Amino acid sequence: RLAPNDSQRIARALEIYRISGSTMSALIAKQKAPSHDYDFVTISLEPRERSRLHQQIEKRFKQMLAMGFLDEVQSLYQRPDLHPDLSSIRCVGYRQLWDYLAGNCSYEEAVERGIAATRQLAKRQITWLRSQPERIQIDCFSENVPAQVLRTVRQLALID
Repeated sequence: RLAPNDSQRIARALEIYRISGSTMSALIAKQKAPSHDYDFVTISLEPRERSRLHQQIEKRFKQMLAMGFLDEVQSLYQRPDLHPDLSSIRCVGYRQLWDYLAGNCSYEEAVERGIAATRQLAKRQITWLRSQPERIQIDCFSENVPAQVLRTVRQLALID
């Protein structure tokens, strides 16, 4: 079931087999449905305006840079045991700054690529959330989000 080029999932499946002696699919098949008396509700904090999300992503990425993100990646880049094929280095932001440090692009281009990659990640997350049509949505940029969440929970009679 795993894609032949998905080295990360293949490595994890092999690790599970070595540790347990069972395939991942066999272990999943053995799992029992959880027994509990709870009803779960998904409350999703999602942006109503994609443009505002994009502004926040850019602002946050630049804040991270101002707080030393490039220095962090540079210290990792200097370690001989790390390389760009590792999943930890392929993470959003790290990969783009690594490319800059390797001389593959300018600093400005790395920043723009990091922001674009973060936007793509956010889009995938929102797509995943939309696969849950029963979720209750709250605009993450609206006024007093914690109070809205509490009001929603109270209306659902989940807490007193």
